[in-house]
Formats: sequence, C-alpha cells, structure tokens
Amino acid sequence: MFFALDGFLFAGWVVRIPAIKQQTGASASTLGLALLGVSAGAVITMMLTGRLCRRYGSHAVTVACGVLLPLSIALPAQTHSALSLGLVLLVFGAAYGGMNVAMNSAAVDLVAELRRPVMPSFHAAFSLGGMVGAGLGGLVAGGLSASTHLFLLAGVGLLVTAFAGPALLRNRPARTAPEAHTPQSQSQRQPQRKLDPRARRIVVLFGVIALCTAYGEGALADWGALHLEQDLDAHPGLAAAGYALFALTMTIGRLTGTLLLERLGQTRTLVLGGAVAAAGMLLGALAPTAWLALAGFAVTGLGLANIFPVAVGRAGELAGPSGVAAASTLGYGGMLLGPPAIGFLADWFSLPIALTTVALLAAAAAALGYGARNATHA
Repeated sequence: MFFALDGFLFAGWVVRIPAIKQQTGASASTLGLALLGVSAGAVITMMLTGRLCRRYGSHAVTVACGVLLPLSIALPAQTHSALSLGLVLLVFGAAYGGMNVAMNSAAVDLVAELRRPVMPSFHAAFSLGGMVGAGLGGLVAGGLSASTHLFLLAGVGLLVTAFAGPALLRNRPARTAPEAHTPQSQSQRQPQRKLDPRARRIVVLFGVIALCTAYGEGALADWGALHLEQDLDAHPGLAAAGYALFALTMTIGRLTGTLLLERLGQTRTLVLGGAVAAAGMLLGALAPTAWLALAGFAVTGLGLANIFPVAVGRAGELAGPSGVAAASTLGYGGMLLGPPAIGFLADWFSLPIALTTVALLAAAAAALGYGARNATHA
C-alpha cells in the first residue's frame, strides 16, 4: 500500500505540471530548474534516511514519510513563481526520497525472508498507483483546479497512511539485540560488517544502472505530458494519459518480473529491458503523431519495468539499508540531472530531441547490466 501510495501521489503531481507551468509563467528551462527541487530534496535526504532506518527501523520511517509526503503535495499549487515552486518542491522531494529508501529497505527484508526475487512486485504496486493517479488526474484535469486536485490527493494520502501505518508499526522486524532469538534478515545483518572494496564497487555499479533508468522515468513523468500537448497537439486529457499508459505497461512488466527473473536471470532481464526501453523511447520522442508516441511510451514502460527494482534490490542484498540508500541516491541522481538537462536541451534544440537522451541512457543501462553479469549470479 505504501508503494502504491507513493506512485499515486507522484503521478497526481506530475499530470498537473502543465497547469502549474502556466500558473507560474515559467519557461521550459526555468521549469526544469524548478523541477530540480524534487530530485535535489530526494537525494539530500536519502543517505540520512538509511541511517534513520538502521536506528529506528524501516517500518517506522516509512510511516513517518507516509505522513510528510501527502502534506507536502498540496504546496506546489500555491506557488506563483518558478523560484517559490522550486523551494516547495525541495520539501516534496525530501519526503518522496525518504519514503523510497524506507519502503525499499523494508521490501529487501521481506525478499530475504521469502527467498524469492519478488522485488519487482513491490515496484509493480508503485506503478499501479502511478497509473491510477495519472488516470484520475487526466479525468479531472479539465474540471478541477490544480490546487483543489492536489489538496484532495493530500487527504487521500493521509487516510491511507492512517489505515496501513499501524500494521507496519505492529510488525517490525527484529533489528536491535544480537542475542534475540528471532532471526534477523540478511539486510539487517549485513550493515554490521564492513563491505570489501569489490562489494562497494558492485553497489555503485547497480546505482549507476538505477541512475540510467530513473532518468527515463523522471523524464516521462516531468516532460511526457508536455511533449504530447505542446509538440503533438494532444488534448490535456490525452496528454495526461501518456504517463498513465507508461505506468500501466510498467505495472504489467513488474507483475511478471518475478517470473522473468526466475526464467532469464538478472543479466538477461537487465539487458533485454534496456534494449526494449531504448527502442520504445526513440519512437516516443520522434513519432509524428500522439498515438505513435503513446505506443512508444508503452514500450518504454515495459523495458524499464524491472531494471530499477533489480538494481536497488541487489544493492540492498549486499549492504542493507545503506546499500538501498546508496543505489537510490545514485538512481535519483538521474532525476536530478534529467529535468534541467531536458529543459535546456529543449530550449537549445527541441523537446523531442531532448527526450532521445532517455533512449541513450537506457542503452547504457543494458550495457552496464551485461558488464555486471558476474555480480548478478546470472
């Protein structure tokens, strides 16, 4: 539920970016700098969240962020300049980044207990939440102001946290006393030992793979609707459906991710996913019609679906919450670079040309995934 809530709130925000761009009067490049606030806030808090998870437990930190994230989502619609938008997005990004590290750390513990590669299933819930959030956003885009829409999302988020939070707090994994008779999970035991240099390099490698794919996810979230509406003359509802379709195919890919990993292994899953995403994004960026672009977004979602969860999950297996934090920080570094890079490239060339960088980084993720074949047991 927390993975789904995270995706639902994030998608609800991104489908209102065109309206908030108009409200603030920002250009493409200044909007890109303002959007930098989300990723900057996330990256700043991610390493801190890893330490908080070790001290207080990932379940408690997840619930705390489940309160902060809905409260912060109502803020962007209250701004009227790119500067104020960037400042409030720092707060939103901090809550978003903390939520991602905490819930992924909790998921790594459960994966270790289950002894099956089910990490993509948790991320499928995120994508499903994103699909629902973007779909509802598209439906209400013409009838509700951005302020009303985001305020309602904040209320939904607080209700979900109030419902699901107590279950997490009642079922904390054992983590403190080594003498306790309850077994500790792999990610809880591993932070007690110092990682060797090779393990650190592997964590960094998977973090870079996560970076390449987070860049693509962030690009489609922040710029996909604008590309469809501005460059291909799509109706605002259809433009919002672009991210919903991307989230739908990503959900389908992640729901089948466990089976795919068991059949193909991590290396083939990473390489195939990167290649498919690169082809799909070339179509999505350069297609002459909105419908072909939507098809490209759908293929991109299938390709990117399992790369990020595999990368973060593997880093968590190696280094517990610290590994999740390190890989997530590098991964969201892709989102940190993406908004301003695409904004400036869009001003210098065009938004379609700027979006082709997503395809280039997806291909890079495929190459790195192949290079990591000896580290993935595949």
